[in-house]
Amino acid sequence: MRIIGGGRAGRSLGAALGAAGWRLEGYLGRDDDPRVAAEGVDLLVIATPDATVGDVASRVEPVASTVVVHISGSLGLDVLSPHPRRASVHPLVPLPDPDVGATLLRGAVMAVAGDPMAREVVGALGGRPVEVPDEHRAAYHAAACIASNHLVALLGQVERVAAPVEVPLDAFLGLAATTLDNVARLGPAAALTGPAARGDDATLERHRSALAPSERRAYDALAAEARRLSGRGGTGRGAAVDAADDRPEG
Repeated sequence: MRIIGGGRAGRSLGAALGAAGWRLEGYLGRDDDPRVAAEGVDLLVIATPDATVGDVASRVEPVASTVVVHISGSLGLDVLSPHPRRASVHPLVPLPDPDVGATLLRGAVMAVAGDPMAREVVGALGGRPVEVPDEHRAAYHAAACIASNHLVALLGQVERVAAPVEVPLDAFLGLAATTLDNVARLGPAAALTGPAARGDDATLERHRSALAPSERRAYDALAAEARRLSGRGGTGRGAAVDAADDRPEG
């Protein structure tokens, strides 16, 4: 195995597979010539940013027996042309650094497509493969970003809103963790609680009056989503905000 890209994702995967018994021939960085990167290995992983995967793959001379894999969530297999054996493996875990990432990769859910070696990689890590074909990659990756990146952004809002009342973020993390546990156990609709779910408009308005104007748009949008999940969609201030956004300019 050889990996092009020595960032957090590439080194996390390299460390995890190395611990699982795969031999790593090394990493290639941006200053290395990738032309012969596919020679002498069964697996070549391209772990560069999405915008550069296609260019990097095109610079590697194809080897008929070598499987070329990218680890992008949003890209299809076409970016790996002209390599005859192509695959993708995208882990559904954040990879903050190689040591933590290598640990999180073990047993993780991973989206796979293409050559059967993709499943071998996931199996070596004790993970769970889910097939995601090219035509659904963008929607799959959007869901992944909502589950991770948008959740972090939401907790950033929690931190900002709570700061003036001097309640630290960590006071809310147990609530967030328990809520995620409830979603895993019951499903989103059954786990939903709070004023938007029960149609308590008076409480929602008290919340809005306490928020800085810059925080209200996100609050309104998510209150509208809570209403929709509870079956109360189409009512309340969040729906009015959405309708205003749909108006043409001019």
